[in-house]
Amino acid sequence: MFTGLSAFPLTPLANDAVDERAFVHLIERLSEAQVDSITALGSTGSYAYLSNQERSRVTRLAVEHAGGTPVFIGVGALRTSQILENVRQAAQAGAAGLLLAPMTYQPLTDDDVFELFRTVTACSSLPVIVYDNPATTHFTFTTELYGRIAELPGIASIKIPGVPAAPEQAKALVQEIRAAVPAHVTIGVSGDAKAAAGLAAGCDAWYSVIGGTLPALAMRITRSALEGRVSDASAESERLAPLWQLFAEFGGSLRVMAAIAEQLGLAAKPCLPLPIQGLTETQRAHVGRVVDELGLTP
Repeated sequence: MFTGLSAFPLTPLANDAVDERAFVHLIERLSEAQVDSITALGSTGSYAYLSNQERSRVTRLAVEHAGGTPVFIGVGALRTSQILENVRQAAQAGAAGLLLAPMTYQPLTDDDVFELFRTVTACSSLPVIVYDNPATTHFTFTTELYGRIAELPGIASIKIPGVPAAPEQAKALVQEIRAAVPAHVTIGVSGDAKAAAGLAAGCDAWYSVIGGTLPALAMRITRSALEGRVSDASAESERLAPLWQLFAEFGGSLRVMAAIAEQLGLAAKPCLPLPIQGLTETQRAHVGRVVDELGLTP
């Protein structure tokens, strides 16, 4: 289950409540596009801003409408007890796996994070994806910590940040991680602009932001790379350079993807949880021009 394209959908809000109709539509589109898996309540899904009740409801909606596509659920929270409750709810809903981020307010140590994963894997039989995204969690994994955690029973995959731009450096990084973890643990790249490079460097999966809203586009890149047509995957990623530039210019992918979903009629405006304001009208106009230039369609 932990290979290929894992699509990370938004969790659209309307009037400060989860827009269930819009969310279900996003999930059904992913199923119809035949993505390899769906990861709900990732960072793109704004999990950290939702109440326990909202997260439970979103989890059930994702599983119910995925049409048999494996659904992984983000269970991160500040306290271990809260995480274990999220794990319980994910299991009850029929989730196929868990995405666990080491959320922090006070800085976490390597031992703190190891014990978190040890506790979760000891309390649940669901496979776990290790979420490494220092831009959101403010915790940076080392290769040594990958190795320690990956030895725990139930660890299935590691979601790494974007790889270096230079192909040889990217391959060296993936090989270094591969050597540190058991053979059954897959390596998935995130950071969409580096996805084609990560897959070409030997990553097994792409944990994709754009895949949650534009699955056909992400599927083309994934299939090309994993089937050995690396030049095709790279060319498609290079074609999307204006989109990657928006991510860099406007503070990351979440605001941009929310604006695209709103423009394409997949979510009401505004769809992000406050206090995240989303893009300004000038910025939205810029996004609209890029959407038209690239021919992005729902």
